[in-house]
Amino acid sequence: MPRSPPARGRRSFRATLRRWHVWLGWIVGLPLLFWTLSGLVMVWKPIEETRGSNLLRPADPVTLTRPAVLPGAVAGLPLAKVALEQRAAGPRWVIEVRKGPTRLADPLTGTLLGPASAADAAAEVTHRYTGTARIASVTRTSADAPPLELRRPIDAWAVTMSDGTRFYVDAATGGVVATRTGWWRFYDWMWGLHIMDLQEREDTHHPLLIGFAAVSLLSVIMALVLLPLVSRRRRS
Repeated sequence: MPRSPPARGRRSFRATLRRWHVWLGWIVGLPLLFWTLSGLVMVWKPIEETRGSNLLRPADPVTLTRPAVLPGAVAGLPLAKVALEQRAAGPRWVIEVRKGPTRLADPLTGTLLGPASAADAAAEVTHRYTGTARIASVTRTSADAPPLELRRPIDAWAVTMSDGTRFYVDAATGGVVATRTGWWRFYDWMWGLHIMDLQEREDTHHPLLIGFAAVSLLSVIMALVLLPLVSRRRRS
């Protein structure tokens, strides 16, 4: 007995939907593989281990032998932040001026201090470091061309350890602002792959990512529509 027009129409619809699903699957197969692989890498280790949080102990509490003195040079300036922070060399005022530079000052004398030196950066890392590696090098990085892994447009000191771990010390404040382990770098590369931005690894809103995500969603919807159609056909 020949098939009725509705049956032929359903068969044609299934065939068309299956064909489109296969072609869309070829298009999004590689991105889906990358998304799954990079997602697995990003959850493989606890985020604290990835960030190297265990490699630095917290900064010591501020200890003063007498009342702190603010430097007279900052009087009348539009200050964004004034904080007392402990450094390996002792307590320091960290003074941020609105739309201006950040300065360090000695809270015991009120004297303004210069930016942190390479020796200051090495001493700060050594004082707080909990690992077993040694310092291999201390190099300066510029705010005009900061390393991609730093993610901050600041002048800094990159303190590299013998195991490849790198600590970034803000030259203006003398504080450690970033810890970059070997696993963090691999994680960061995978994050860039996940969001399809291997250059800056920051942009999660661009046409390539949105386009592939939309096509992937369409492919999944097609699969969900096809499943009951195929199941019904096998039962008939």
